[in-house]
Amino acid sequence: MRRIVVTEFLSLDGVMESPMWTFPYWNDEIAQFKGDESNAGDALLLGRVTYQGFAAAWPGSKDEGAPYFNNVRKYVVSTSLDSADWNNSVLIKDNVVDEIRRLKQQDGKDIVVHGSGKLIQTLIANDLVDEYRLLIYPLTLGKGQRLFEDGAQIKLKLVTSKAMSSGVVALVYEPDRS
Repeated sequence: MRRIVVTEFLSLDGVMESPMWTFPYWNDEIAQFKGDESNAGDALLLGRVTYQGFAAAWPGSKDEGAPYFNNVRKYVVSTSLDSADWNNSVLIKDNVVDEIRRLKQQDGKDIVVHGSGKLIQTLIANDLVDEYRLLIYPLTLGKGQRLFEDGAQIKLKLVTSKAMSSGVVALVYEPDRS
C-alpha cells in the first residue's frame, strides 16, 4: 500500500501560497530534505494550478531536480483541464477520492503532493494524507492560502524535527488516528 505525503513550504503564519519567498533560505540541508522526499516517492499528485506551474517550469530547467520532476509519474486532479501533456502525466477528472484511494492500494513508493492547496483540502477531508513534510520558514506573510483552513481540526503526531542553519525548521508529522 502506498502512502500520500503532503510536502509544503510554510511561513510561520501557515501561508503556503506562491513560495518564491523561500529562495533566500535554500541551502544544502533543505536540498537534502527535499531529495530524501523525492527518493522515497515514485509519483506526484498535483492540483491543476501546481501542475501547470510545474509543467511550465521544469521541462526547460537545468536544476538538479529537473530529471526527477520531468520523468516521474504525475497524477493531475482537475475538472477543467482537457489534457495533461507534460511527460508521464495522467489526468484524474472524475471520482477523485475513489481514484486516489485506488492509487494508494497499488504497489509502489510514496505519492507526493506539492502545493495543490485545494486538492489537499479534499485529501484531508477524506483522511487520505499519511504524512506531512513541512518546512517552516522564519517569516510571516500576513495573508495567502494556508495549509490548514479555518476550522480544520486534525490531530497529528510528530515523527521528526530538525532546525536548519538558515532558520528553517523541518517537521514531519503523521495523522494520529488513535
